[in-house]
Amino acid sequence: MGLEDLKEAAGRRAVDFVRSGMRVGLGTGSTARYAILEIGRRIAAGELANIVGVATSVESESLARECGIAIETLDARPLDLAIDGADEIAPHLDLVKGAGAALLREKLVALAAREFVVVADHTKLVGRLGEKRAVPVEIVRFGFESTLRRLAAFGAPELRRQNDAPVVTDNGNLIADLRFSTGDPAGLAGELKLTAGVVETGFFLGMAARALVAFPAEVRELRR
Repeated sequence: MGLEDLKEAAGRRAVDFVRSGMRVGLGTGSTARYAILEIGRRIAAGELANIVGVATSVESESLARECGIAIETLDARPLDLAIDGADEIAPHLDLVKGAGAALLREKLVALAAREFVVVADHTKLVGRLGEKRAVPVEIVRFGFESTLRRLAAFGAPELRRQNDAPVVTDNGNLIADLRFSTGDPAGLAGELKLTAGVVETGFFLGMAARALVAFPAEVRELRR
């Protein structure tokens, strides 16, 4: 199986936890995309009904509407379930997220859900957070260069760019990818949140109830 096949397997498997009448948080990214597509397929097939989605990005909302999934705002009602991907999954299901620049909304949706299920392929498993990826940090535009200088106290921040321009989130903010070496992500997350100019971090600590991780031969369910 190729990497894309593994992502699809994990995303589709997560939809087994969706029941008719649920209000579901819809993640952002290549693996979460397959979960949205599968929810839409099951709605069309009559296997699911009365599903309402809360999207974590404009991109996911657009895809959900195309798939026939009704969309509400986060504040309308409590969420039964949230399904989203991850960039790194450490033991005890601590995560780094935000490669898709949707980390703020992803965190708000995950925190609002009764259960947060992570979907990923096995390459996202790490021994410690920061092993393979930088942690994304959402920062405000105003004075962003001074914010980057403050972030340098914690590692090596780099402003995320695309097509020679800074990446702008759906919230109108910027993303700094911070390479770090500390073995204390909880401590680092707390310090980052106290840094002027920082809106949110891509550390998702103690939030996921389970992870569905696709390997070539099977999708394994990991629990915190």
